[in-house]
Amino acid sequence: MSVTALDVADDLLALLQNTTTEPRADTQLEALTLAVSADLPVLLWGEPGIGKTAALTQLAEELELPLTTVIASVHEPSDFSGLPVVGDDPATQGVPMAPPDWAVRLVRAGRGLLFLDELSTAPPAVQAALLRVVLERRVGALRLPPGVRIVAAANPRSSAADGWELSPPLANRFVHLQWKHDHDVVVRGLGGTWPRATLPRLAAERLPEAVAFARRAVCGLLAVRPALVHQLPKNEARRGGPWPSPRSWEMALRLTAFATAADVSREVLSVLVRGAVGDGPGLELLSSMDRMDLPDPEVLLADPAAAVLPERGDLRQVVLDGVVAAVRKRPEQARWDAAWALLVLALETGAPDLVVVPAATLATLRRDDWQVPAAIERLAGAVSVSKRADLAVAGTSARR
Repeated sequence: MSVTALDVADDLLALLQNTTTEPRADTQLEALTLAVSADLPVLLWGEPGIGKTAALTQLAEELELPLTTVIASVHEPSDFSGLPVVGDDPATQGVPMAPPDWAVRLVRAGRGLLFLDELSTAPPAVQAALLRVVLERRVGALRLPPGVRIVAAANPRSSAADGWELSPPLANRFVHLQWKHDHDVVVRGLGGTWPRATLPRLAAERLPEAVAFARRAVCGLLAVRPALVHQLPKNEARRGGPWPSPRSWEMALRLTAFATAADVSREVLSVLVRGAVGDGPGLELLSSMDRMDLPDPEVLLADPAAAVLPERGDLRQVVLDGVVAAVRKRPEQARWDAAWALLVLALETGAPDLVVVPAATLATLRRDDWQVPAAIERLAGAVSVSKRADLAVAGTSARR
C-alpha cells in the first residue's frame, strides 16, 4: 500500500499533538471548579481564542461529566422554550412544548456539563428564553436533572460579532468569571508542555464549619450594610455583569461555604464573591471576613503575655486600635500597662510604624497618678525614628 501525501500529513499532525502535562496552580480553574461544584451557573468572560473551551474540556474530564456544547447565538427562542406539538385533543390535553435533542440526551444521561457558548451574541429574545434554562433548569416541558451543570461563555461587546449587552435578569443568574490567558502557560504549552491543574477537593469534616462561617459572614455584613442587599447598577453595561441582589448574595454565601470547605486561597475566594455580587460589595464582604476572627481586645488586655497578633499589617493595625479604644472606654492602670505590653509585642513581631499612632494615642490616656511602665522606653526609639522618617518624607514632597 503506497503512502499518500495525506498520510505523511497525518503523521506530522500526530507529532504536533504529542504533548505532555505538568502540575501547575490555576486560580481561574479552581474558581470555575468550585462554582460548578456549587451547582451555580457560571459565565466566562474573555477575548476570543484564549482557551475558555479548552478549560471547560479539561474540567469536564476531571469531573467525569459529558460535555454538551450549544451555540446560543445560532438558536431560536423556541429551541430553549420548546416547540409546540399538537396532540390528539389539544382542548383537553393542551399543547406540550417539545424539548430539543441535546436536552433529551442530557436527561437520558442524568448528568453532564451544558456549555452555552457565544452568549453575548444571542439576541434579547433568545436571552429571555434562556432565563428558565439557567435558573429553573427547564427546557420546554423537560426538567434537566440535578447532575447537569451549566457554564456559559461570552466575549466582551467590543470583540463580539453583533454583540448585545446581557439583560439584567439573565446576568444576575450567573457567577461572572473574567478569563485571561497566562503568557508563560501559552509559551510552555506551544513548546509541548501544557499545565495540569490540581482541582480543589471538599473536606467532608469541614462542611458544618464552612456553612456556619459563610452564613455568619454574609449575614453579618448585610445586617450593618442594608443598602448592599439590592443595588441595580444605573449603567447599562454594568447591569450585564455581577451586581448585588438577594439572589446573588445567596450565590456568594454558597460560594463562600464551598471555598471554606475546600480551603482555597484568598485569591480564589475573592474571584468567586466578586463574580457573584460585583467588585465593591465583594471586597466589603472579604474585608468583613477578615475582621470576623480578630482577637477580642478585652481578651488581649486580660493576658498580654499569651497574645497572638495577626500577621497582616492592616489587621494588626485594627487590633491595636481596638486595644487603645478599649482602654479609653474603661481607663485603669492595669489595662493601660497591658496595652503598652501589647504594643511592645507588636514592635517585636512586626513593622515598627504600626505602633506609632496607637502609642501616641495611648500616651494621652495616662492619668497623673499612674506610673510610667518600663515598656515605654522600648517604644520610644521606634516611635521617634518613625516620626523623623515621616517628617523627612513630607519635607522631600514639599520641596518637589
